[in-house]
Amino acid sequence: MGKTALVTGSSRGIGAAAVRRLAGSGWDVCVHYNESEKAALALAKELGVRAIRADVTDPAQVKGLFAAVGDVDLLVCNAGVAQYGLLSDTDEDAWRQVLAVNTDGAYRCCREAMAHMVRQKAGCIVLVSSVWGVYGASCEAAYSASKAALIGLSKALAKELGPSGIRVNCVCPGVIDTDMLAQFDQADRQALIDRTPLGRLGRPEDVAALIAFLASDDAAFITGQVIGCDGAFGL
Repeated sequence: MGKTALVTGSSRGIGAAAVRRLAGSGWDVCVHYNESEKAALALAKELGVRAIRADVTDPAQVKGLFAAVGDVDLLVCNAGVAQYGLLSDTDEDAWRQVLAVNTDGAYRCCREAMAHMVRQKAGCIVLVSSVWGVYGASCEAAYSASKAALIGLSKALAKELGPSGIRVNCVCPGVIDTDMLAQFDQADRQALIDRTPLGRLGRPEDVAALIAFLASDDAAFITGQVIGCDGAFGL
């Protein structure tokens, strides 16, 4: 029986690309979703894997997710939401929702995955942050803060879990062509492309390739790293 991978928020975008890449590398992958049931079930059917729903803001549902999946050898914390607007216009509910999904959800999933990994003295965790977690973005303070927290979490966990043979890394995608860009018009998209030295938007498959590498034996001595996949955006 192959090793099991759980990719949160994997019905679409980067998560779906990661599931496809990992499944192609021999992982027994579970598709996780909350709202996008149709897309998740279609992807699971395509790959012949399981799809399980859970709201990562609910501790009980996260526990139920891991009970349904079983022991996880690779955890990719990808579930995320965005919120756009000035901080002065961001109310308490909007702020808490972004951090509840992006940061607290990752915390809960890591806690659930760790027990099995510590017992077997092996495992891999990849946290999906963002270029905005590194540089910050105007009108995306909540999102930037939530993603910056994942960078700190990954570094701390790498130190905590390293003695148990568990590797923890963080990937920071740049401007990736996913549903999160839907609210940008063509002029805004071109401006983002112009700020990217490689001269294009990233593809979900670009990030998936990095995640798959970090999960592989080729990355056996790589932990505690924050790795951009951003076409040099921000340099």
